[in-house]
Amino acid sequence: MANAAPIGVFDSGVGGLTVVREMIERMPGESIVYFGDTARVPYGSKTQPTILRYTRQILRFLETKNVKAVVVACNTASAYALETVEKELAIPIIGVVRPGSLMAANSTRSGRIGVIGTDATVGSGIYEQTIRRIRPDAKVYSQSCPLFVPLVEEGLWDDPVTEEMAGRYLRSLTENKVDTLILGCTHYPLIKGVISRSVGEDVQLVNPAAETAAQLAEMLVSSGLTAPEGNRPAHEFYVSDAAEKMKRFANSILPIDIRETQVVNIEAY
Repeated sequence: MANAAPIGVFDSGVGGLTVVREMIERMPGESIVYFGDTARVPYGSKTQPTILRYTRQILRFLETKNVKAVVVACNTASAYALETVEKELAIPIIGVVRPGSLMAANSTRSGRIGVIGTDATVGSGIYEQTIRRIRPDAKVYSQSCPLFVPLVEEGLWDDPVTEEMAGRYLRSLTENKVDTLILGCTHYPLIKGVISRSVGEDVQLVNPAAETAAQLAEMLVSSGLTAPEGNRPAHEFYVSDAAEKMKRFANSILPIDIRETQVVNIEAY
């Protein structure tokens, strides 16, 4: 049975828009409600109880929009909150960690996989655990890259400063001869070129945003939740702060025109 209700997507900030971009390209008939927690970004430096509280607040907000499914487009929230909240939610919910891990585990030639992400994502060990459940013989090398998020949000996507930090952060991964690298933060696809130049063209980059959109499309079909044929999607964008900045950023990376971004008092949820 077709379902025209929107899909809820959230992230700690604007990085989750890379997931939205993949969703729009793969599922152009689906409506999306996006929430970016721009007042409380970054999540990568927060504790697990705090991230869980934030996630529950955002899910309560998205439920008011009658979403039919939720995408946790945040690696940190996927690592620290998804397992708990998926037991509390009556609708399907997926994160970005498993789709990216599955692609990496199935794609690596040598079994040597690199993961880059925020301090919280790397510290949680979630990618290593997930990859080894899929491929027990894999060797996983992780590296936190805390400055990548602010560099991306400042629009320094192809800047000498970003090149310099990539060289410093990624050196240990090249020394460990990884052949596959997971971009374990939704901001990172926006500096994919810089990252690729740092690790070399022989290293395959895995974009969990693209893999998540693919898994979501399959889930909607199997659950009978796809939008009706010919559906005209209506997208809504919300933030907890800095709406104009969010709108400018969204219009710089999405294939659609965002005319309005609204501020929500997320603490009220």
